[in-house]
Amino acid sequence: MKKNKSAINPRPFSSILLDGPERAAARAMLYPVGFTEEDFKKPIIGIASTWSNVTPCNMHIDKLALEAEKGANAAGGKAIIFNTITISDGISMGSEGMKYSLVSREVIADSIETVVGCSGMDGYVAIGGCDKNMPGAMICIARMNRPAVFVYGGTILPGCLTNPPAGSLPKGKELDVVSVFEAIGQHAAGKLNDDELHAVESCAIPGAGSCGGMYTANTMASAIEALGLSLPNSSAQNAISPAKLDDCRRAGAAVMNLLKQGIKPLDILTRKAFENAITVVIALGGSTNAVLHLLAIAHAAKVKLTMDDFTRIGKRVPVLADLKPSGKYSMSALVAIGGIRPLMKTLLDKKLLHGDVLTCTGETMAETLRDVKPYLRGQQIIRPFDQPIKKDSHLVIFRGNLCPEGAVGKISGKEGLRFEGRAIVFEGEEKALQAILQGMVKPGHVVVVRSEGPKGGPGMREMLSPTSAIMGRGLGKDVALITDGRFSGGSHGFVVGHVTPEAYVGGPIALVKNGDPIVIDAEKREMTLGISAAELQRRQRAWKKPAPRYPRGVLAKYAHTVTSASLGAVTDADLKL
Repeated sequence: MKKNKSAINPRPFSSILLDGPERAAARAMLYPVGFTEEDFKKPIIGIASTWSNVTPCNMHIDKLALEAEKGANAAGGKAIIFNTITISDGISMGSEGMKYSLVSREVIADSIETVVGCSGMDGYVAIGGCDKNMPGAMICIARMNRPAVFVYGGTILPGCLTNPPAGSLPKGKELDVVSVFEAIGQHAAGKLNDDELHAVESCAIPGAGSCGGMYTANTMASAIEALGLSLPNSSAQNAISPAKLDDCRRAGAAVMNLLKQGIKPLDILTRKAFENAITVVIALGGSTNAVLHLLAIAHAAKVKLTMDDFTRIGKRVPVLADLKPSGKYSMSALVAIGGIRPLMKTLLDKKLLHGDVLTCTGETMAETLRDVKPYLRGQQIIRPFDQPIKKDSHLVIFRGNLCPEGAVGKISGKEGLRFEGRAIVFEGEEKALQAILQGMVKPGHVVVVRSEGPKGGPGMREMLSPTSAIMGRGLGKDVALITDGRFSGGSHGFVVGHVTPEAYVGGPIALVKNGDPIVIDAEKREMTLGISAAELQRRQRAWKKPAPRYPRGVLAKYAHTVTSASLGAVTDADLKL
């Protein structure tokens, strides 16, 4: 994209805040934090850090922020590091605390906007290392439309069972956070004893970095790279590595380059860019959360994107990556063979990626992939096109009388493409989990977990605990689970979430009763409640809207403003594009 460089002001916001005698007080406030006379002439580059010791996903990001600061300063800017919040899905999963998870996406977006806007920052680097940091930062980047680059904090290395107690656990077994959730189900089924469960939990998380499969963090990092808003390879680097430090330094410099060229996020975040992101997510077998988050980012970018775009693109894009949770390999194994760039080059060569879209490097996607070499022969992680894991998308958008506004399934094919069973209904995740662990859920059941939607939960909790308990008890092929909540990227099995309309607003999922027949057909993309239209209408007339669960505080505010999951669960009042 050619810009008239002579007309570009590299300090469009900081000059308003800091220039002239009337801004002396503003300058006086900045001398104590390290500004010199010369710094007031430079673009101010924010470094939005999501560091905290709340979670291993983000425990190293303070050091990454320092590297991004060095990169921006060396390129002629003046960097300012600031923090925003993070929460931990892995720790809060299955508890009331998980209701704050999706809420944090909005808080992160709002808080970065607040600091960047208040401080007159001309551009910024946002560094995220956990599920909601990434879409939260991206929503803000799209909304503010100031030159920005996203940096992924990187993936964790696998844990290793080095000294297991005598029993069923093999020495040297690779572990991750999902291993622990599934071990809980195995423990409940009597397949693991207390010592074995403790051995798994104490070895599964070896250090810093985001959960190590193609779970939500790695999925969203890959999607953001495909969108063009992170530098090449940012999505596929280990959290603790020289490559990640270099990525941060280059990101700081890249923002300065975007300022000089006059390139803004909305020049990059086009409809074609979102189609690229969807394509890469499908090829990698990524998380269902990508649907929710890409819809929300597109809304912030004023790009018209719907759930049906995932169906349209998914008909021609195969699943090629044999990655956890349904596959065999960890993200660090993919890093070792070259990350996602060779896969993206193959997708481009197959005309499944748009090569003419702009990226934050200042080059087009095709230009950034020009010199990428293919994977070495013999690797087993990324399949060739003629031997896909699944010939079309694993992300299935369902319609039907149980989800007239849509639902999202993650159907790899390993669990089959059709499930028919009888409903066993639970108001909330905790009741479902206890029933699964206590053996109340039997083969042939469709577990219905409702009142967990964006408004009804509120917060649309992830169902990793019950889905992992199902897998741990050995019911993965015999039980389905549907919910108006959502799933962790670590969930696998026959699971369908984002059922809309949600139960809280009277959607059909609110009307399901124990024993009702349910058919989930992934080939027809239909989810059907096997009762008559007249009976459904009778139940609808008898339904009464429940009282809000939270009368005040952030969850009450969120429930009041959030939209349907089919629209990305955004909190903007005006949805007109």
